[in-house]
Amino acid sequence: MRSCELRDLGLLRYGEACELQRRLVERRKRGEIPDQLLIVEHPHVVTLGRNGKMSNVLASPEILERAGIEFHPTDRGGDVTYHGPGQVVVYPIFDLREWKRDVVAYVRGVEQAIIGALAEFGLAASRVKGCTGVWIEGRKIAAIGVHISRWVTSHGLALNVSTDLSYFRYIVPCGLTQPVTSLREMGCQASREAVVEALVRGFRKVFEFNEILTPTETIL
Repeated sequence: MRSCELRDLGLLRYGEACELQRRLVERRKRGEIPDQLLIVEHPHVVTLGRNGKMSNVLASPEILERAGIEFHPTDRGGDVTYHGPGQVVVYPIFDLREWKRDVVAYVRGVEQAIIGALAEFGLAASRVKGCTGVWIEGRKIAAIGVHISRWVTSHGLALNVSTDLSYFRYIVPCGLTQPVTSLREMGCQASREAVVEALVRGFRKVFEFNEILTPTETIL
């Protein structure tokens, strides 16, 4: 029986989310908790992955600060990305030794969970060869950046639901020049709650969980 605990944490600053993930990763490595699926929304923040280029941040620190955007270097893979209100951000804390010890398969699995979720709303999302993430009609709707330590995952995905896409002007998203989009821009009016539920179903199917649990323990 494989189970996963679902925690919808609502609005959470990026730095707090990183610290929380760090603690949960250590507990998962010790076998103290089952796999975790964290759902959050961040205030405006630009994050730079460990392989990222500062040249893909198009605004100075002063401009970002005036716009109310935090900046965080991070240990996830990938380049630069933006998080903000109207996104559903998902951080899986999974022990891949209980699924597949394969980093590429894991990233493809995260993509498939998103693609399956979007299909529930009639949106035909897909991959783009040579790129990580999920796309609709040549526009990126979900960014993915992960970190794996001793086969335990952290960081994850950001799906644009009702995101103000104008904030992406401060960066070159994931180091790519293609445009971004959102569910709202694609004409989908699904609520945050409906999107979260669809994503959870997607993760349960792809990662073969027997059950998704609501934990009683608070972690904040």
